[in-house]
Amino acid sequence: MEMTPVNSSNIEAVGYDPDSATLTMQFKKGSVYEYYDVPQYEYDGLMVADSKGEYAHANIYKNYRQQKIA
Repeated sequence: MEMTPVNSSNIEAVGYDPDSATLTMQFKKGSVYEYYDVPQYEYDGLMVADSKGEYAHANIYKNYRQQKIA
């Protein structure tokens, strides 16, 4: 999956696979998480949000199944 670097104090890069609706987030401390069944609009909202961390906290972290993959 192609990861896009983002301007965030906590998130290093974000990737999205629309076919599987999987959102991948790489954090600056090195961990990588996958979030499952994430709609395209959530990814789009994250990418245009002024604060990626605030958006993810409000809309993604607790709302979608996740797994740490690295």
